[in-house]
Amino acid sequence: MDIEKIIESIEEKIDGCPTIPFWGRGIIDKDELLDMLQEMKNKLPEELSQAKWVNNERQRIINDAQKRAETMIKETEEKIAAMVNEHDITQQAYAKANQIVDSAQQNSREIRLGANQYADDVLRALEEELIKTADAIRANRNSNR
Repeated sequence: MDIEKIIESIEEKIDGCPTIPFWGRGIIDKDELLDMLQEMKNKLPEELSQAKWVNNERQRIINDAQKRAETMIKETEEKIAAMVNEHDITQQAYAKANQIVDSAQQNSREIRLGANQYADDVLRALEEELIKTADAIRANRNSNR
């Protein structure tokens, strides 16, 4: 089970537990609740590991895009140097080189933004899950007092 489902199960246990009349306190199977919390603890490292992987993957994509952009720029500069002798060809080469550089830079920006957005989405989801988990644990601790 993932953390969300575990939290939902805990909430269902709390909502469905019998209550002590006049006290408003619920009776919950302590061992079952502790097992669910242990399962959540075991899942957290897995999700944190996934978040680290996403972050590393994002950085790898950005670095790869940077290298490709630099390679494209270098290739364009070499092509320009070879075409310098003829004015018309030189003008075409400059235009093409600028187009390639712009395209490479745009691709690099798009890849970087996409990777950053993906990493941010995953980290935001993880943060929300951690907040929910902390809130559920806090609520459970408060209800057991």
